[in-house]
Amino acid sequence: SVFVQGMLMTALSAYLPLLVKNIVSSNIVSSQEFVLFLGLYMIAVGLGGLRPCLMSFGADQFDDGDPSERATKGSFFNWDVFNMNCASLISSTGIVWVQDHYGWALGLTIPAVVLAAGLSCLVATSRTYRFQRTRGSPLTRVCQVVVAAVRKFSVDTPADSSLLYDMPEDHLAGVPRIEHTTDLRFFDKAAILVASDKEVEAAAAPARTSPWRLCVVTQVEEFKILVRMLPLWATVVFFYAVSAQVTSTFVEQGMAMDATVGSVRVPPASMSTFDILTIILLVPLYDRAFVPAARRLTGREKGISELQRIGAGLAMPVLAMAAAALLETARLRAAPNSTSVLWQAPQYTLVGVGELLTTIGQLDFFYGQAPPAMKTVCTALGLLAIAAGGYLSSFLLTTVQWATTTGGAPGWIPDDLNEGHLDRFFWMMAGLGCLNLIAFGSCARRYKSRKGC
Repeated sequence: SVFVQGMLMTALSAYLPLLVKNIVSSNIVSSQEFVLFLGLYMIAVGLGGLRPCLMSFGADQFDDGDPSERATKGSFFNWDVFNMNCASLISSTGIVWVQDHYGWALGLTIPAVVLAAGLSCLVATSRTYRFQRTRGSPLTRVCQVVVAAVRKFSVDTPADSSLLYDMPEDHLAGVPRIEHTTDLRFFDKAAILVASDKEVEAAAAPARTSPWRLCVVTQVEEFKILVRMLPLWATVVFFYAVSAQVTSTFVEQGMAMDATVGSVRVPPASMSTFDILTIILLVPLYDRAFVPAARRLTGREKGISELQRIGAGLAMPVLAMAAAALLETARLRAAPNSTSVLWQAPQYTLVGVGELLTTIGQLDFFYGQAPPAMKTVCTALGLLAIAAGGYLSSFLLTTVQWATTTGGAPGWIPDDLNEGHLDRFFWMMAGLGCLNLIAFGSCARRYKSRKGC
């Protein structure tokens, strides 16, 4: 609903000059900017709450106890990302065409109406959905484990895990119990009974036990699962730093190339369509051809594991950056003769293949490994990696620009790329991608999968 209201506000900003004609233009501009930015921030807030919840809620509709539904659930994230890319293709072509020919007002109204229709469908069919039991804020539960463990910093962790505090099944209220694991032992302190806190007495009445002083083993294990995911998450961030080049350095490279194909001029920014089309074309092939074939060889329901899929995807940025570097070297040698912008298609395609493997694989991984009480939070980790990758890309570009322009040099990425060395930046990214892939492999080998996954 916040997303819909935000889209309506942005549409209203385009209608303001049409609705109010007798006001000083400067007042209209300031009012228009205020309404526009208010709408954009509302969209950001709505989207931040919508995406992780929508993905985890959709996956929750499948019953893991039903073999046929469990097998179908393996395809959910494939088709979810497929739909998002189809929508992206429509918005970057059809909606943009409407905006160019009929104005921004109509162009912004259409997605607002589509979102309102989607919200209406969600509300109308809400009684048919499966709802998972919630237990308050998962972030609060994480903080409780940290606080309780730090409070007992000087307490020795018992060698026998059976001495750690855990409630009976009837007090878990149907929440699946997570078995104790031996790593990250410091946080086991959160589940140690200490007489000075009267927790021994509280053990007989768990409802009166403060979770900021004493946590059950299941809650501690939820926190451990989240911590184990973080190194893998960090390696995925670099993938999105490379994906960010699609809308930055790839476009700059394309602007220095010949954008004329026959009698048609291809805008360099529209080359990202190859990325989107790659995903749209390969998702059905992956889901309907590769997975069944791999399933017969490996015996896995999804063909290959999520970590294998992510690892294969993380190799794609290395290939994409190498392809971009080779193309830039060839373009510089051919200058001032023009090189066709269509030669960029391979690097965009490789990024698309990487998104098919890594983006979907990591969403599936974080959701599948997450404890029941943290499905949405862990799914949000996958989306947070996209934002972190964008910031990492900005940091790398700024650092390279600063380091290579010292002493009055034009740097690797000047305004006129014929005077620079964009190819060196691409090779640097390819090298960092290799290091990142090695780091991922090390983390993946050490990762302890949650039992039952």
